[in-house]
Amino acid sequence: MLLLVLSLSTYAGWRWWHNRAPYGPEVLAATATLEFVSNEAASAALGQVNAPLADVGDQLALGRVTWQPPDEPQQGAMLWIAVLDKRTQLKPSALGIASARQDMVGIGSHGYLKKAADRYPWLQGISGRQVNGTWWDAGSSMYVAAADATPLTFVALFPAAKPLDQPEVAIATAPVAISDLLVALISMGPDGQLYWAQRLLG
Repeated sequence: MLLLVLSLSTYAGWRWWHNRAPYGPEVLAATATLEFVSNEAASAALGQVNAPLADVGDQLALGRVTWQPPDEPQQGAMLWIAVLDKRTQLKPSALGIASARQDMVGIGSHGYLKKAADRYPWLQGISGRQVNGTWWDAGSSMYVAAADATPLTFVALFPAAKPLDQPEVAIATAPVAISDLLVALISMGPDGQLYWAQRLLG
């Protein structure tokens, strides 16, 4: 019995340490800006990176997220940056991103993001949605694999809304206002531990 109690206590202590954030959002002091721009302005902002191309009725949102790198970054940790339409809890599908550490940033999604949606109700939609018993995620978020990959500039495309009979591939669409959009920063550990999420805009 004593051995069992010690084992449980040791596991509980390890679990607490394993899931403990090495620093909070106040250390990064992250900020974000967001504005609608033309194709030309989007292309100029991303430089050598291809920007999504807006057609008639589409909208392009140019965003910048900056943060202060921590003094002692955690090896293997990752930041996620998400853009959500608060009205529909949907993400854009087309994103262009640029950073001084271009090899350390990318676009995608991950099942680990469901932890953020479960903990923070305002992040519903970050990991997709369930349709007819199957999980679907047609939108994208941005990941940052280096703490010093700041600032990050992105362009998100919101295509003109069209009649949709396939909810599994639903994405955020135009028309949208800046006030409809949410930008969030999510901190995760090397094993997918969710440390915290911070609402930067919206």
